[in-house]
Amino acid sequence: MTQEDEDLDSLVRKRIRALRVAQGWSLEELASRAHLSQSSLSRIENGRRRLALDQLVTLARALDTTLDQLVETATEDVVTSPVIDGAHGRMRWPVKADPGMSVVRQRMTEPPPENPARMRAHPGREWLVVLSGTAILMLGHRRFRLETHQAAEFPTMMPHAIGADGGPCEILGIFDRDARRGHRNDSGDDAQGAPG
Repeated sequence: MTQEDEDLDSLVRKRIRALRVAQGWSLEELASRAHLSQSSLSRIENGRRRLALDQLVTLARALDTTLDQLVETATEDVVTSPVIDGAHGRMRWPVKADPGMSVVRQRMTEPPPENPARMRAHPGREWLVVLSGTAILMLGHRRFRLETHQAAEFPTMMPHAIGADGGPCEILGIFDRDARRGHRNDSGDDAQGAPG
């Protein structure tokens, strides 16, 4: 067995134990769920029994995860740098777990439009948190004031817009795949205006 194989073997055993402990399960409880003997599971966790593929599949299922997640190795690109859009005052970070997700940091100085005809509506969900200042979130005819550190989550089928209230504010928004698509113009570039 190579050093890389030994490292992966050790990592998988630690994950099995950590997932079991996180669920609050004893060896006996997980062994029962995975149709293994308690002593077999103990030897698997402690490295005294060879890991077999069929047992890993059963353990992954019992731990409510997938085999891929159980044997996944760490990636080198843990730290990401933002893509900066100076023209629109935005920074965007890709979300590796789901390429359809998008995280956007934006500084706003203008209030949002209050006329629903000037607001966006599209499939999806959006979540945002105010990093500094005060923001106004318009959802249809409703107006929500969000102070620093307050967050909002809403379906984007509701006409919506966000802007600053009484001075600049910064927000961090997370868009699902559909919401991100709804904030793009025909050329594929980010649409102008605040996320929301």
